[in-house]
Order: sequence, then structure tokens, then C-alpha cells
Amino acid sequence: MADSSKKMQIVFASAECAPFVKTGGLGDVAGSLPAALVRAGAEVIVMVPKYATIKDEYKAQMEHFSDFYVSLGWRNEYCGLEKLEHDGVTYMFIDNERYFARDYPYGFFDDGERFAFFSKAITESLQHLPAGFECDILHCNDWQTALAPVFLREFYQGLPLYDRVKTVFSIHNVAFQGQFSDTVMEDILGVAHIPAAASQLRCDACSINYMLGALRYADAITTVSPTYANEIQTPEFGEGLDGVLRERSYALQGILNGIDVAGFDPATDKRIAANYTVEDRPGKAVCKAKLQEELGLEVRDDRPLMVMVTRLTRQKGMDLVMYALDRILAGGVQVAVLGTGDRDYEDGLRYFRDKYPGTMAARIEFDPALSQRMYAAADMFLMPSKFEPCGLSQIIAMRYGTLPIVRETGGLKDTVQPYNEFTGEGTGFSFSNFNGDEMGDAVFRAARLFWDNRDAWNQLVTQAMSQDFSWTRSADKYLDLYFFMHPEIERPAAVVDEPVVVAEKVEAEPEPKAESVVEAPAAAEEPKAEEKPAAKPAAKKTTTRKTTTKKATTTKAAASKTTTAKATTAKAATTRKRTTAAVKKAAEAEVVPEVKAETAAAEVKPAAKAPAKTAAKKTTASKSTTKTPATKKATATKATATKAAAKPAAKVEETPAESKAEATVEAKPAAKTTSRKRTTTAKKTMAKTATPKAETKPAAAKEEPKAEVKAKPTPKAAEVKAAPKAEAKPEPAKETPVSPATPAEEKAPTKKTSVRKATATRKRR
Repeated sequence: MADSSKKMQIVFASAECAPFVKTGGLGDVAGSLPAALVRAGAEVIVMVPKYATIKDEYKAQMEHFSDFYVSLGWRNEYCGLEKLEHDGVTYMFIDNERYFARDYPYGFFDDGERFAFFSKAITESLQHLPAGFECDILHCNDWQTALAPVFLREFYQGLPLYDRVKTVFSIHNVAFQGQFSDTVMEDILGVAHIPAAASQLRCDACSINYMLGALRYADAITTVSPTYANEIQTPEFGEGLDGVLRERSYALQGILNGIDVAGFDPATDKRIAANYTVEDRPGKAVCKAKLQEELGLEVRDDRPLMVMVTRLTRQKGMDLVMYALDRILAGGVQVAVLGTGDRDYEDGLRYFRDKYPGTMAARIEFDPALSQRMYAAADMFLMPSKFEPCGLSQIIAMRYGTLPIVRETGGLKDTVQPYNEFTGEGTGFSFSNFNGDEMGDAVFRAARLFWDNRDAWNQLVTQAMSQDFSWTRSADKYLDLYFFMHPEIERPAAVVDEPVVVAEKVEAEPEPKAESVVEAPAAAEEPKAEEKPAAKPAAKKTTTRKTTTKKATTTKAAASKTTTAKATTAKAATTRKRTTAAVKKAAEAEVVPEVKAETAAAEVKPAAKAPAKTAAKKTTASKSTTKTPATKKATATKATATKAAAKPAAKVEETPAESKAEATVEAKPAAKTTSRKRTTTAKKTMAKTATPKAETKPAAAKEEPKAEVKAKPTPKAAEVKAAPKAEAKPEPAKETPVSPATPAEEKAPTKKTSVRKATATRKRR
């Protein structure tokens, strides 16, 4: 039983979290996703190290919540929990000055020990949380928290408080894995004496890998985009972990990141020169002019301005930029780059800045305020990454109406839809291979659109700004995962409805395939189903579709119908006799074989009023094949109201056209009574030509099973009516050898021949 009173309680652990400490995308995720989860109805506690670099204004708001000691190898280290409420989210800062009172989060010789302590402190803290908070999900991020699932399993599993905890590990960049000497296994981690842990952490003869441990111990693994989830399972992108990721692919999924749409909003952003919206964009032109002036570029609105805000590394595609920059600048595109990184790239950018004054600007620094002005002012944003797990810059650029030019990898491929010049669709431009010429071509595709078709360009900007990249969508997917891991917790009603909708869609799809969407209701009400074909003779295929739909809806009733079939066998026999005379008359009057098939089908179904229907069908047949089913159905409708056996008869109408498989389809949806009627009618036809009526009855009983076997083609029966010639094709092989006079005699000996003969006779009519 699902617990409707309990909320999903999540501990979210990360080495950085905006706005307290941030060095990259991980900080943005940890700063935004928990808040979105809280808005969706979950309870979240975020655990972050208490770095010395956290602003004093935040430290002043912290209150000491708890303290305890954490065992780390042979050590016992102090751990304090400092609590802070911010924007509806509870933050717990792990306090240990020996490890975290430093001027930068990473990059120290003892990082292996520092973050092993952080991981152990996270697991130990689960028993020191606020009253009423029992952790359901421990969500760890990147290698700095990767040992938490390992410690949880090896040191805490079996304790009542930890039994319900499920672990999720998110990979933000598989290139950073936390590899250290295997000496830390005993000295720091204290797991050298545990064979399972020691073997699963080891990545080679003398090293261990923190991320490898999480990939093997976590209950679920996520990464930041669907494409990246596939890429890291290949040797090219897996960074040596592709093997274990393929092994655990069943537990791996990609969930796209979002952005803080309130913080990145051109309509309210106070950091930019002028505000604007997707509907009213004059402010963007003002931002562009101001930035050109600020960076020393020519102030011209007729030249596209392309910017980069990035780390200057090979991973970010700087090799391609250095290769193509000369061509781009010479072609009339203004370029501005902001960032720091490898010295070679920094020097290269300075060279091009000096070579193309007024066209090229390079700011080799880190300036968040300037980056915001560049997002808002530019026309294009270049991001040619070699690999990119998700990437937020291209999303922010689109939010500000700056069209991204990206390489199709990871999250860049998932978030940017390339422009289609024929349909106008798209939100940016892209290229496939890590190639400088391809990148240059993509830049000039964008530039030419800017110069030659400003209307199309503006429409593209509108489409980019209209995209939904809020965290709400991402949080919902994470909640799908959390609730899947804890089915005993009831999901809030607003979210629980989604799976139901999906299920309905899945069921509805097969019906369209059967071409019975409109007829689905008709399956329950046979009269309606018959009336539709009558009104639209051309849609004879609907009859068959209807049969298919009926099949689906009456599967459960098949058993009960079987019982009814036995009860109506006697009635069927009587109607067979009556129909025999009518069939003979019809056979004499009918000449066209295709029309005969239709009339035969119609007669078999309304067996009770065979004579009247026969006459009507004869006239219909002479006029057009399509009209025949209409009249048949009208008559059948009346018959249905008169007797309970009428329903089976109506179904018989749909199937007899192709005696081969008609029986099976109808046997299930209509009732076995119908199939018996059909078979008996068929035998009556046999009786007409050669066999006595007495034999017809037993034959009907014997043929019933065969009728079911032939049921599948029922759909074709309807098609035969709509296109008699096409329908006749499958049967000709069997019916051609039979002549109008002899078929009954030849078929009489066996059940199959009798059915075939019946079909042939109908066709003659």
C-alpha cells in the first residue's frame, strides 16, 4: 500500500552549490534542482562542504545544528552540521576546517582524503537530520561524493535507519573521476580488508577510482543529457569507464539539465543594458551597441556579433576556433571571447585581437557580469565542444535570443535544433564532426541568414527564446526515478496522473492501426457500427476495422459468448433452412462474382429475414457493390431489435465476405453463435446444390472451430466490399476451380469445401 501521508525525502549531496560556491555547471545544478524538487512536493536537504570562500552574509545566517565524529581509516574527524534555510530549501554545511577552510574548493594534494571525509560525513549525517526527516533517496553528484554509496553499503547496510535509503549517482563529467593511489584504500577509506569493496574500487594494479565505486554500488545512475548517456558507453567518450557503464546500462539514464529561468530573464535582468522580451526586442539592439562600444568593436548593427563565454581548453573546441578564426574575422563577422584557460589559446586570442582591431575582442579574465551582457548583446553564441555532457551556456544564450552554433554532441545536440531553411524550424545552427572547416561553414550559414533574410532570422530568434528549459521539467523526470525506486510512497495527485495518460495513449494507438478509431464505440453498439458503413458506402474497410475493434473489446466476453453460441445453435439451424431457398434465388439472379460475395455475406448475417434482404441485395448488387452493405446493415439493424440473435448476424455480415478467416474474428467479438450461423448458412448453401438439410446441422457444428481459424481475415471481408476485385484475389485461387453449378457438390464432402462453396455461391449472387 502506498503511503499517501509521507513525502519523498531526499538528501542531495554536492561539492559545490550556487549561490554559496560555484566553479562550473555542477554548482548551477545543485543550486536549482533541489528548489524545483521542493516546488514539486518533495522534502530536500542539500549537503555541501562549508568552504572558507562562502560569503560572510551566508555564514551569518547559519545555525549550528549538530556535531559528531566521523571515522576515516584510523582517524576520528570532527564534523559539524550548520543549517541554513534559503529559498525554501534546507542546506546542511559539513564543517571541518582542516579539510575545507581553504581558498578554493579543489586542486589540493589531499583531495582524495578531503572528499573521502565528505562522503563519509554525508552517510553518517543521515542519523543526525531534523526530526521527522528519514532519508528515502541519497542523491550524490560527481566523484567528490562517489564514495557515499560505497560507505553506505559496506558500513551502514542493515541498520534500521539506512534500510530504506536508495542511492542515485549523477555523472556531470565522466572525465573527472577521482583517481588516487591504492594506499588510501586502507589508510583513509578503511576498506582494504573488505574484498568486494577493494576489488570494485580498483581501476589498475596500483590505483583506485572513486567514481568507479559509485557506478558499481549506486542503485541508479544518471547523467545530464540523453545523448551523453549513450556517448559515455563508448570508448571514445567513456574515459575508461565505458565497460562498467555498458554493464549497468539498465540502471543508467540521461536527464537534461535546466536553467534558472527567473535569474536568466532578459525582461527583468538588471545586469544588462536594456530589457526586452520575445515579443518586444528593441532592447537587444541597445545591448548590442553598448557591448560593441565597451569592447572596442565597430558599433554596427549590420554585422553579426558572435561571442564565446568559456574555459579556454581543447574540450571546449578551442582548437577549431584557432583554426577557423582568421577566416571568420576576414569574412565580416565580429567575434568577442571571454574566459581563461590554456596559455596557448590565450595568446592566440590576443594575436587575433591585434590583427583585427574593431572586429575581434578578447577578454582573458573571469567576469560574470560581462558574460551576462555578452549573452544579451550577441547575435550568435559559438560552442564547438569536443564533448559536452549538457552545457548551460547554449541554453542561456537561447533564453536571451542569441542563436547558438554548436557541435552535435551530448547536451548540445539535445538542446539545439538545427535550422531548416525549407521549413523554418530550428533554434540554432550545428555541425557534426570535430572539424574546423565544418565549424566555419556553420558560422557562415548563420551569418548569411543574418545578412540575407532578416525575417527568417527574427523568426528563429523567436523560436529559440520560446523554448522551455526550466528546472520544473527536469525535476519531474528525477521524481519519476525516485518514486520508481520507492513505490510504497504515493506520488502527489498532480503527477500521478501522468502515467495513466501514457497508458491510455498506448492502448489507443493499436486501434488507429486497425483503422477503427471512429468505430471503437461501435464495437459496443453494433447498430451504430452498421449505420456508419451504410451512410458512407466507400468506407467499407471500416466494417473490417470495426470487427477488429470488437475483437479487442470483447476478448473478455469470448467465454460467455461461447455459452450463448450453444444456446443459439438451434436458431441458427432454423435460419439456415430459411436462408437456403433465398440463397438459391440469389445465386440465380446474381452474375458478378464480386457482388455475389457481398450479397452472400449480407444474407448470412440477417438469416432471420433472408428473403427480404436477398431482394434488396440483388438490386443493390446490380447498382453498386458499396450500396449492398448499406441495405444489408439497415435490414440487419431491424433484425437485431427483433431477436437477440440479431447481433451475431450483424457480425456475420462483416466476416462472410472471406469465409477463410471470417469465422475466427467474429467468433471472438460477436459470439460463437455467429460463427455457427455462418457455418450453418454455408452448409445450407451446400445443401442447396447437393446435400440434404439434415446434414447441414451437423456440418455447422463441425465447422464452428474452423470458422474461428478463418476469423483473422475478417478485416479483408470489409475490404472486399469496398474493392471487390482486390478482395477476390485471395479467394480466386480457391474458388476459381469451382463452377457455378458444381461447387456445392465438390465441397460437400469436407468442412473446408463447404465453406468455400458457400463463399462461391455468395459471389455468384
